[in-house]
Amino acid sequence: MKKKIKFGIIGCSRIAESSTIPAILESKIAEIEIIGSRTTSKAKKFAKKFNCKKYGSYEDVLNDNQVDAVYISVPVGLHEKWSIRAAKAGKHILCEKSSTTSYESAKRMVLESRKNNVRIMEGFMFRFHPSIQKVSELINKKTIGKIFSFQSRYGFPAISKKDIRYQEKLGGGILNDAGCYPICASRILFNEEPKSIYCNLITDKKYKVDEFANILLEFKDGKIAEMNVGYGLFYQSIYEVWGSKGVLSLFRAYNIPADMSALLEINTEKIIKMKVKPVNHFKLMIDYFSKEIQMKSKSNFNFEEDLLKQAQVIEAARKSNKEKRRIKISEII
Repeated sequence: MKKKIKFGIIGCSRIAESSTIPAILESKIAEIEIIGSRTTSKAKKFAKKFNCKKYGSYEDVLNDNQVDAVYISVPVGLHEKWSIRAAKAGKHILCEKSSTTSYESAKRMVLESRKNNVRIMEGFMFRFHPSIQKVSELINKKTIGKIFSFQSRYGFPAISKKDIRYQEKLGGGILNDAGCYPICASRILFNEEPKSIYCNLITDKKYKVDEFANILLEFKDGKIAEMNVGYGLFYQSIYEVWGSKGVLSLFRAYNIPADMSALLEINTEKIIKMKVKPVNHFKLMIDYFSKEIQMKSKSNFNFEEDLLKQAQVIEAARKSNKEKRRIKISEII
């Protein structure tokens, strides 16, 4: 395998510009080969900003024989189309979250990747931050005793109604945008899959996209995960894990800037506050993905299976909201 993984960029999004492309440039084992956009002018603008010699359309990226992997950062509703095309072109795929708009779609994406012997990973950068690893370590050490619940709030001030997240056909809405984070975090920290879900989505009547979500996941042995996400709210990015002997709280849990320390609070009658040193979790994600492709290290989770399990839970959330009842995850097949 080549010394560095050469990335092609499919989609010149805000997150690509602010975080993922800079992370690839910072990496010692990955580099940008070509940048693709819907318009040549935007691709050229990004290429100039990031000192990339090659730019063009999405098809140009897929037709480039130098490209080992693609980073897909188009709207959620287009993830399946470009992931399948990338797989058929023999490119490994780092796909922005949420992976897609349905469980059936996720199965098609993974099937095509496996058929073409390429890897596909959903881009949850927070899972690579040492803060969640520290929380997992404390849980495993029984620092707060037997775990009972996970509670999370993730939301932001109002976004423009012209934003793609308000376009139903492009997979907009708070569930795909932010609800996916605490769902993923609860699965990681409980180290198991939920048994059932209840989800209530509050939808903008004009744009027909969900702006707020209240979600309850049930796990085995009575464990629960509660989460509230939304637009037009005071910024929150926090989760707490409550056990028989204490509570673990992580502040700025999901999208933490590379120059900010994560604050972890351990409350077991006495309160201990711990700072986790600043790191670029986007770079950690890029390196982790690249090393797996290079076979330099073995991932502690299966990319494809994790993408499918996450998509299955989110599909169950949609079904719960539509049918106004608790949905067993096993109903989603």
